[in-house]
Amino acid sequence: MFFFIIIASLVISCVFAEPITAIAYINNPPVTGLAHFSQDNYDSPTRIHINITGLAPGSHGIHIHQFGDLSQGCMSTGAHYNPFNKTHGGPDAKVRHVGDFGNIISESATGFAILDLTSDLVKLSEYTSIIGRAVVVHSGEDDYGLGGTPLSNTTGNSGERVGCGVIGYSSSTA
Repeated sequence: MFFFIIIASLVISCVFAEPITAIAYINNPPVTGLAHFSQDNYDSPTRIHINITGLAPGSHGIHIHQFGDLSQGCMSTGAHYNPFNKTHGGPDAKVRHVGDFGNIISESATGFAILDLTSDLVKLSEYTSIIGRAVVVHSGEDDYGLGGTPLSNTTGNSGERVGCGVIGYSSSTA
């Protein structure tokens, strides 16, 4: 048994010695885009770069949702991914869901928006991994759970789901 534990530890350390990258293709026309995720190792923060086109001008909540199920479009992605059973919050809040990314802002008529952030909660491996889950863009602004309503505490009052994509491992560096 001891030998098995040693071998398993070596295999795990080798697996996580390389950077891990993931990608999601957001495709719900007219909203389309790419989300790139990269993590140097399990203990390092995850870098997130998202670019989207087709959004209405303004702020749009963007989150990781529980399921990578797009069988009914963005509606079948479930609730926000929340493995630690926390209330909704902003990307810098101490109490928040794993994938509370805040808002992506479209400032032009083209609907183009970019979001760059780093998260200590988002993981690309182990039991809280976001792989196989969905990134979802909403129609409205995320209030970071400060709206004073039950819906604010779970979704940030971000509105309808206007774009989504399943997160999968990437074959290249993001």
